[in-house]
Amino acid sequence: MKYVTLNDIENRMPWVLDSPGDKGRVELMVVRPQTNEREVLSQALFSSEAGVTGDNWQKQCWKTLASGQADPVVQVAIMNARMIDVLTRDKNQWPLAGDQLFIDLDLSVNNLSPGTQLQIGSAVLEITAEPHRACSKFEQRFGEVARQYVNSAQGDAHRLRGVYAKIISTGEVSTGDVIHKL
Repeated sequence: MKYVTLNDIENRMPWVLDSPGDKGRVELMVVRPQTNEREVLSQALFSSEAGVTGDNWQKQCWKTLASGQADPVVQVAIMNARMIDVLTRDKNQWPLAGDQLFIDLDLSVNNLSPGTQLQIGSAVLEITAEPHRACSKFEQRFGEVARQYVNSAQGDAHRLRGVYAKIISTGEVSTGDVIHKL
């Protein structure tokens, strides 16, 4: 994959920043059955106890509680669909980011402060304060410019790398579902 340039990103940022503040949409849903494996789903159960059905969050979570259990503050990783499109220009490459949900919604701190709840399908998710940062894997997949940009001050303010959420109410989520802020 050819990496984007800083100019590529900056030219399309007005479109990214124009993401809806409410009534967004699920554009893609992905689970990670094992490390570096991705499976695109059209529908999944989001469980407050088990996470997203088919995902490895419970077994291979990088953040754990003192008990050794997966920390629910990173239960669901969400990325703005417009931003990942800017970085890839190919929807088939989106799953490489490792997020479970790619949504058309403004993820900025001003729009989704920690504690904000989202109704997605019949599930309710709550935005957590855990920072979602681009790592070395992100850089390998999307390039150094992409990692630096999403980790910049502007990237942090708009959460261009994404946001974490925990599942508050178990329910079904489907690609195409409308997202409502509660």
